[in-house]
Amino acid sequence: MFNDKETFKQVFRETLIGKLGKPLEEAANADVYNILGHMIRENAGRSWAETNRKYKSGQEKQVYYFSMEFLIGRLLGNNLLNMGVLEVVRDGLEELGFRLEEIEEMEADAGLGNGGLGRLAACFMDSLASLKYAGHGTGIRYKYGLFEQKIVDGYQVELPDYWLQNDNVWEVRREDKQVEVRFWGHVETRFENGELAFEHKDYETVRAVPYDIPIIGADRKHVNTLRNWSAESVTLASRISGSMAGTDYHKFLEYKRSVESISEFLYPDDSQYEGKLLRLKQQYFLCSAGVQSILRTFAKTGLPIETLPDKVALHINDTHPTLVIPELMRILLDVYGLGWEKAWNMATRMVSYTNHTILSEALEKWPMGMVKELLPRIFLIIEEINARFCGELMHKYPGDQNRINQMAVIHDDQVRMANLAIVASHSVNGVAALHTDILQKREMRLFNEMYPHRFNNKTNGITHRRWLQHANPELAGLISESIGTRWIHHPQEMIGLIKYCEDASFQEQVAAIKRRNKERLAAYITSRHGVQVDPDSIFDVQVKRLHAYKRQLLNILHIMHLYNQIKDNPSMDMVPRTFIFGAKAAPSYHLAKRIIKLINTVAEVVNKDPDIKGKIRIFFLENYSVSLAEKIIPAADVSEQISTASKEASGTGNMKFMMNGALTIGTMDGANVEMHEMVGDSNMFLFGLRAEQVMDYYQYGGYHSRDIYQGDGRIKEVLDQLITPGPICCNAQEFDTIYQSLIDHNDEFFVLKDFASYVETHVKIDLAYRNQREWQKKSIINIGHSGKFSSDNTIARYASEIWNIRPVQL
Repeated sequence: MFNDKETFKQVFRETLIGKLGKPLEEAANADVYNILGHMIRENAGRSWAETNRKYKSGQEKQVYYFSMEFLIGRLLGNNLLNMGVLEVVRDGLEELGFRLEEIEEMEADAGLGNGGLGRLAACFMDSLASLKYAGHGTGIRYKYGLFEQKIVDGYQVELPDYWLQNDNVWEVRREDKQVEVRFWGHVETRFENGELAFEHKDYETVRAVPYDIPIIGADRKHVNTLRNWSAESVTLASRISGSMAGTDYHKFLEYKRSVESISEFLYPDDSQYEGKLLRLKQQYFLCSAGVQSILRTFAKTGLPIETLPDKVALHINDTHPTLVIPELMRILLDVYGLGWEKAWNMATRMVSYTNHTILSEALEKWPMGMVKELLPRIFLIIEEINARFCGELMHKYPGDQNRINQMAVIHDDQVRMANLAIVASHSVNGVAALHTDILQKREMRLFNEMYPHRFNNKTNGITHRRWLQHANPELAGLISESIGTRWIHHPQEMIGLIKYCEDASFQEQVAAIKRRNKERLAAYITSRHGVQVDPDSIFDVQVKRLHAYKRQLLNILHIMHLYNQIKDNPSMDMVPRTFIFGAKAAPSYHLAKRIIKLINTVAEVVNKDPDIKGKIRIFFLENYSVSLAEKIIPAADVSEQISTASKEASGTGNMKFMMNGALTIGTMDGANVEMHEMVGDSNMFLFGLRAEQVMDYYQYGGYHSRDIYQGDGRIKEVLDQLITPGPICCNAQEFDTIYQSLIDHNDEFFVLKDFASYVETHVKIDLAYRNQREWQKKSIINIGHSGKFSSDNTIARYASEIWNIRPVQL
């Protein structure tokens, strides 16, 4: 169907007219998108069926990647790229009067994730299929995504992100594959044949209905599955064990609403009890539905249950899916009737865990009473895991009660999900060398001492197919012209670009591509902000989730300092700078939302001040998403990766910018450290405290932000502008929260401590950009080294070192 342009045009015209019942000339872009999407899915369906038959034979070991979020972005262009027909379809559509780029705009980003964690899961799915591994994703089909962000008078306003309002052409509802998930009720025990048996009674049933999305590999033949589960109620006529028997209609509606809320939206506000309960429900719903489905598929192979660990690997992406462990134990114990030791041995051989953060708020803990009430059988299993593990600790470390308390799965009326994940996994990995080192030596030191061979590092990666080939096709084309196309399947061969880093002609071509990308982004910004953007200015970009440790605040305080400098010296010599922000703040994260307001307030003041003469422009691009990132990243000159050292586990935005030729200003944090090892001091801009210095301050004290405020006039000036009536501060309370976080609460993330170093480093960027030949040399060196950060490389290591799976030959 897609082999050549003429065949494509003929088939597409016939299909479009047949499905629409009207002439091609009357078709809208949305019509074209829907029909083209169906054609791609149907064309991939044959490979999907063939792949599934091969996988279900039981001959190949398969990995199932459990994640609460898959931020997959738009699939149309990515699927066309992986099928090898992107240019054929683009040219064919243009001859029929349509632009592929406009048709892609009809597709909503799949609102199943948030930030780097969700996007990482999507990159991993792409690499699994492209490298021919039997690897499937398990997630939740949220009706609403995180939220749609609107900026109103500078403030973030959250609106529902109903990404499914026009349906999702890529998914297939599989009602025949639904399973039951049970909540509430109680557990009764009895002896059967001399063994203790457990029965869950008076439970509430939720139907888990899967929607399957084909994930097309780059070889066009291997098609894996992303299975997202939708929570649905049973019919009124159905009787739920005990709890719903004889219920009235209004009770049923209450139940129906409660059920549907499970898969209604991503990340409910968990600052109150009801929100916590809903998040725990979501997590068990995902884990129970996924594990049940996997074991049902395995049962069809006819293989003995004891062979399960040889055929199935379960990987949990951060602590959110940790309930995979007790749910797997429940089925092995209660359904298959295995003894505890055998079931535990099987479970620990199957499960592996990736830790993505050392932030305490993300190392989830659940109130013991909540788990016991909502998931009575699961709680009993967790309690047994804890009792056996604590017994092991007592034997190994007699009398060391402090160690036992720190390592216990249940302690102080809390169920600790990270501890459970470590205890029950055969592999625990960090996502950058520095992050893994911190886990082993500090945050999880006690576990590492007990299980010295369990911890390992797998530095994150990104799919170069989406973030270079698809997002920046001109640059991808230039790379292929220069070093051949092998890099597309072997991304580390991009290192061959280094030989061109001083080639004037190649530098000019790279610069010209960057210029065109900047012009496109400038036009996009102007269309939304009504302010002209200078493509000759430095595009300085920070786009990522807004959190205090990521330090968007440091960025905007520096911009305020620059503004003050220009106001004091209007003839100040500097390369014009366009600062671009994009970020969402969690709805209940008050400080983060105030930082967004500050960015927009400073932008309003600076962009309208005639004294600045265009030397600084600031833009906050609302509703940051994958599709918006694909516009921004190829246009960036400077990539802001300025997290407090030790706090960013890895980062993946830093990799995307590097791959597209931006130069990094950053701390020695996360994967920045490994980037620095490759490109050296001269090809990125480092500043600030090191991780060990930050952790020493946390442990031993000695940092006093008020002293820095009093001792650095630049800092005092910008902070006083936050609370003193003037252009920035129209309301004395507007930015008081920010001021207090820095002064009264002693600047938890060392914004003021790193300020001077950050300012000095930006001066170096200004000087470096003036020498374009040297700048382009640095850019090319970064592009050449970026192949190491392809998710293909990361997944190959997961496959061989953790999951023990191999490429499948069809």
